Amino acid sequence: MQKILIVDDEENIVSLIDYNLKSAGFQTLVAFNGRDGLSTALEHHPDLIILDLMLPKMDGFDVVRELRKSSSIPVLMLTARSEEFDRVLALELGADDYLIKPFSVRELIARVKAILRRSAGNKEEASSKMLQVGSITIDEEKHQVYVDEKEIDLTTKEYDLLKLLMTNPGRVFSREKLLEQLWDYEYFGDTRTIDVHIRHLRKKIEEDAANPRYLKTVWGVGYKFGE
Repeated sequence: MQKILIVDDEENIVSLIDYNLKSAGFQTLVAFNGRDGLSTALEHHPDLIILDLMLPKMDGFDVVRELRKSSSIPVLMLTARSEEFDRVLALELGADDYLIKPFSVRELIARVKAILRRSAGNKEEASSKMLQVGSITIDEEKHQVYVDEKEIDLTTKEYDLLKLLMTNPGRVFSREKLLEQLWDYEYFGDTRTIDVHIRHLRKKIEEDAANPRYLKTVWGVGYKFGE
């Protein structure tokens, strides 16, 4: 049974999410502030974290920032703040997805299942082969990425994006196509999500993020992997 950690200071929201996740067949853990949420995540290693942004003791931004220092557990961020800055910052820090309050419970469950399905698919499809282009190597069996033989810490979504582009060198993917293939649902035209992940990836794998060697922009179209 997959385990999901719910971190939110609103008891009615926690109860609503908890009830519906259990009804959908998931095991749940709960925390009502950011500090407890972080410690629970590091102790119990859930399969996914549903994390509120505005939390007492430690906000959602700080929780993700600290979590990403040692863990790649997928994070679905909940926020009542719809400003683009907040959404982009959450993704920059390592959140895998976000959902704006008030939200549909059906959409929440659908997004949870999509994230977990991708995570499970990555493990099932992994093989012992090494995918290497230039200085970048993906060890699919270990689900790890190396640049010049140094291990690079990527979020689940960053790994999926890099692997898709690396396995299709030279092929140009539009932002809409990347959203469709990696997020499993329509993102209502918010293609900025892809730009944020590409920018984050470039900082991690490119020698010069401002002049990328691998993650190329095709202006007016999208992105491709070039060597």
